[in-house]
Amino acid sequence: MKTLEGWLAHLEGLHPKGQAGIELGLDRIRLVKDVLGQTQHCPVIIVGGTNGKGSTCAYLENIIDRAGYKVGCYTSPHLLAYNERIRLNGRSVEDGLLCAAFARVESARQRAGDIALTYFEFGTLAAWEVFAAEGVEAAILEVGLGGRLDAVNAYEPDVSIVTTVALDHTDWLGPDRESIGFEKAGIFRAGKPVLCADPQPPQKLLDHAAAIGADLRLIGRDFGFERPSAETNENRLQWRWWCRSGEQLIKRALAYPGLRGPTQLYNAAVALAALDALGNKLPVTMQAIRPGLIETELSGRFQVVPGKPAIVLDVGHNPQAIRVLADNLSSMGFFDQTYAVVGMLNDKDIVGALAPLKGKVDHWHVATLAGLRGTPAETLADIIRDSGLGGEIVKHASPAEAMHAAKGRAAESDRILAFGSFYTVAGALEALRKKP
Repeated sequence: MKTLEGWLAHLEGLHPKGQAGIELGLDRIRLVKDVLGQTQHCPVIIVGGTNGKGSTCAYLENIIDRAGYKVGCYTSPHLLAYNERIRLNGRSVEDGLLCAAFARVESARQRAGDIALTYFEFGTLAAWEVFAAEGVEAAILEVGLGGRLDAVNAYEPDVSIVTTVALDHTDWLGPDRESIGFEKAGIFRAGKPVLCADPQPPQKLLDHAAAIGADLRLIGRDFGFERPSAETNENRLQWRWWCRSGEQLIKRALAYPGLRGPTQLYNAAVALAALDALGNKLPVTMQAIRPGLIETELSGRFQVVPGKPAIVLDVGHNPQAIRVLADNLSSMGFFDQTYAVVGMLNDKDIVGALAPLKGKVDHWHVATLAGLRGTPAETLADIIRDSGLGGEIVKHASPAEAMHAAKGRAAESDRILAFGSFYTVAGALEALRKKP
């Protein structure tokens, strides 16, 4: 009987590139899925998009949980432990359930002809095995990469969501927003509600939805949000969500979501619109929605660690996400000095991603990320210097070392920002959890 560590090593060994192995396509996962005899026994929500997927999944999960249902949520990547990827009512799955699911997938994989599943494909099949064994009443599946050829697209969504469309993973998804939008629209289904929270959706996404006859619902047209107006006496602590239901316009006043930043209203709005679309299969009430939104927490999404100096953790790693991060930093108030702990993967637009932080960082603690895709600290330092971003630059061998150094230098009136990759935030968290 393998331990969880043993199973994860086995998963990595099935693909030449291990955990980082990417091989898009649905043939392999469908073959093993059929051998497993997996059937869908509950409503399924598939969530794709460049940024905002994790937050949207978290809102959906929390609200459905508060409504009294057994909900399963599959997301990626993880920060500290693989179990974080598969949650039951907000809690990471236990090792025993996960290992049993891995064993069933491995047996089916061998029976299907010893198919070399990728790390993500194997994990996706195991997630459904856990959900089926535990009898979840709703399943939320987050797209890993793209949509059309992503492993979670082997399942049939009752509702599909695309949060945003921006340039990322261009080697796999195409060189522009139109190409990427088409790939993300691959999770849409004929006759089913499909929602897009990008205020400027690519035309190819719109065209694909029309071509297959999907029930397309767009932010700003079919659902959306309103912030309180400065010219009225509206409650400044609330926002309004709205959606069209037939001829009816529904509006709800709500407290701001638990996750920070103005862009979270887009994520919350599309989550609520998806639940509205599922109302006949998975009814939820305002008694579930209100606490569900307020109490949602998610590590690494503009997560502010209590204490002094202020510490902000954000997994943002592309230009769109870091523009949002820069805006959120500007709204935090005054700090004497800003220390940035950053590590990035080499398949990202590093120059474009770091540009929004020009003049906003006083001390850069750049870290080398391990693995084939990791960018050396020396390369990051050169980019920061050549781009004229300003600030002192210090190089480190790892994110944990960089966070330790930044924390040792920062005063109580300063702030530390760790960002650029899930790996960077994970290393920063490990450093913060270690006692000095």
